[in-house]
Amino acid sequence: MTTPTSSRGRRRAPSRIERAAGRAAALQKPRVILALLILLALTCVMLLDGYLRAEVGGDNRVRSGASSSKVPDKILDGGPILTFRGGQATTVSVPSKTIALTFDDGPNPTWTPQVLKILEENDVPGTFFLVGSMVSRYPSIVKSMVQQGNEVGIHTFTHVDLSYQSDARVNREMQQTQLALAGAAGITTTLFRAPYSSETDAIDNYSWPVYQKLGKEGYTSVFVDTDSDDWKKPGVSKIIKWATPKKNKGASVLFHDAGGERSQTIKALPTYIKKMKAKGYTFTTISGVIEKRNAANRASAAASNGTSGTSGTGGTSGTGGQTATGVTEAGALAGTGTGNAPVGEGGTAPNGEGGGTGTAPNGQNGQSGQNGSTSTTARLQAAHRTATGMTLYEGKALIVAVAIAEWALPVLSYLLLVVGVAVMGRFGMMLLIARRHYRQRNKRRFSWGPTVTGPVSVIVPAYNEKECIANTLESLAQSTHPIEVIVVDDGSTDGTSEIARAAADKLGMANVRVIRQENAGKPAALNNGVRNATYDIVIMMDGDTVFEPDAVHQLVQPFADPEVGAVAGNAKVGNRNTVIGAWQHIEYVMGFNLDRRMYDLLRCMPTIPGAIGAFRRDAVLQVGGMSEDTLAEDTDITIAMHRAGWRVVYQEHAKAWTEAPGSLKQLWSQRYRWSYGTMQALWKHRKSLTDKGPSGRFGRVGMPLVVLFQIVTPVFAPLIDVFTVYSMIFVDFEAALLAWLAVLGIQLACAAYAFRLDKEQYRYLLMMPLQQLAYRQMMYLVLIHSCITALTGGRLRWQKLKRTGEVGTPAGVSG
Repeated sequence: MTTPTSSRGRRRAPSRIERAAGRAAALQKPRVILALLILLALTCVMLLDGYLRAEVGGDNRVRSGASSSKVPDKILDGGPILTFRGGQATTVSVPSKTIALTFDDGPNPTWTPQVLKILEENDVPGTFFLVGSMVSRYPSIVKSMVQQGNEVGIHTFTHVDLSYQSDARVNREMQQTQLALAGAAGITTTLFRAPYSSETDAIDNYSWPVYQKLGKEGYTSVFVDTDSDDWKKPGVSKIIKWATPKKNKGASVLFHDAGGERSQTIKALPTYIKKMKAKGYTFTTISGVIEKRNAANRASAAASNGTSGTSGTGGTSGTGGQTATGVTEAGALAGTGTGNAPVGEGGTAPNGEGGGTGTAPNGQNGQSGQNGSTSTTARLQAAHRTATGMTLYEGKALIVAVAIAEWALPVLSYLLLVVGVAVMGRFGMMLLIARRHYRQRNKRRFSWGPTVTGPVSVIVPAYNEKECIANTLESLAQSTHPIEVIVVDDGSTDGTSEIARAAADKLGMANVRVIRQENAGKPAALNNGVRNATYDIVIMMDGDTVFEPDAVHQLVQPFADPEVGAVAGNAKVGNRNTVIGAWQHIEYVMGFNLDRRMYDLLRCMPTIPGAIGAFRRDAVLQVGGMSEDTLAEDTDITIAMHRAGWRVVYQEHAKAWTEAPGSLKQLWSQRYRWSYGTMQALWKHRKSLTDKGPSGRFGRVGMPLVVLFQIVTPVFAPLIDVFTVYSMIFVDFEAALLAWLAVLGIQLACAAYAFRLDKEQYRYLLMMPLQQLAYRQMMYLVLIHSCITALTGGRLRWQKLKRTGEVGTPAGVSG
């Protein structure tokens, strides 16, 4: 019979549900983009953290033994401070009885604060050559360092040997460190010390061009002439001995406040300072050395009645090839640089705004600081420039980005551990429980009770199913169990109802009724079918599904147990001979033969599949029928049945064949609806967490398992893949690959066991590695998309997938 409920051939205004669906559909693309952006952000955070730790772009090469034939002798024999004012290489030595304490490789959260405390207690300034990545990670230490009156210089961003690097990499190392300093302390600097450098006589033909390039950009390169070698951990006494200049000479002395365990340095430093002070030494910064040398040159020039204190401006002094001209060195830190280091507004020179001459200490906008008004601290920090404009903003942005990465990576690592344990735990639990379930249900003496032989009602909701509805009815015509079939045409526009009636007539199925209704969605169609059902047990199936001949008989046998209110059947993919179909086939077999067996024994089955499920009609009416509150009406009613005290079980022998989505777009649409609908259903029934009785049992057992295994774990599972790819590229390819293969092996073992339980052919498992590389990632994105939708709101209608009708009767489907 046919029961029309709406007129045909007339256009009608869209319903409220259809309008809501249109609005929701308009939001889907932005949500997909947002899901991809979240994954991109995660990748960027990992790359940033890896770059800071030199895992990304790291270069551990260190040059040694190279020739220095192209380096001028006056530089090789000169003092530890090298400038290139006006393109002329000039060196400066430290005055006698003067020590410039320098520290490399910091800041370090353990050792640098201890060094700063020692310097403050002894009223001694230091010059710290900082690694930019460490500055960005510990900005507060750098800020305190500068506020205390110490001077800072650049030690590159990632501590690489610049002699191996391209000009672009050199620029990047300098600029990024300047930005880090700007964000941390609001300053930039003109001082530079190359990693792995020592005295000037170690400059070679490869590093010399780097110093020339940086010199032209206004940087002052600083070397050492006395090395404590504290990094060797020789003991406190030897550190003090090796750091002591010979014959009361001045020196640029090197210590380390990072780069390793520095307890010996911390013990040696206060003793060393007291010893040097007792010998009459004074301590200053690199800028203090320059200022002290300039003062001596000016005094010498005044004593000579205005003549040059040395033999030629920009030349060398009388000994050692060291320059000490007042004109040259006055400009060394005040600077007329023409480089492009990004440190000031306009970013044209590290020496000041726009590279102008006469920049006073601390970047006082070109003021000369005349009449001795510059403070002592300012003189000791003459290399510093106040960061302004975009340099300051970009620097602060860098600090914030690094802070996020520093916070996020440990959290993500912890989540990765949790996800890994949860995934492995789930596999182990599924295998054990599935084995127990199989052995229980396949015992010869196992029985649900007296054989159920009474007729049942089969409800087939259909919307534009012209390709499949005939095959569906043909499979039901072969049923070994007495049935009535109710086809509910939900406003189809392709003649589904006519095709159904014609097929029923052709097959001689007098037990088929076709009910037409205005398009209202799948839940409404199912409820219409339940209301019109004749029998106490109703079976619900999709319009694209075909049943095996004994599927109905097997499906209704659990109702011999009066506690059973619903039964989940075993849905199988019919169109499995494509790549996408094979991937879904693997997923279905594992889901039905591992997950559902586990949920069945734990009495918390979360979903009766829409393709094949059976219910007591009274139980369905008791819980209010199929709800339209969620997109997953099957999950919604299953949970409602649990809460009403009914038992929900899995019947593995009741098999139905369904046509899985044939394209990635259709697959995305279907899985998005499923995952989002599941979240809606869980939220709807959240009160079961605090309920008592059967409802509380599901809330405290089933709901946590569903949330953990179907939402939380899959949402964070991409961490495993992202970390794996990251490790393969930047850390240890072999170890990461072995770890990935081990996880794949475990999954293959679980899948093989599921295939064995369902008597499926193992050849489809050959697609599993590719499934892990492509299909699984898509499912992750779908779930992330669903989570975003759940957080932002939105509704979808019953989504119709494009069908081909290629899944015929079970006899025509090969395993």
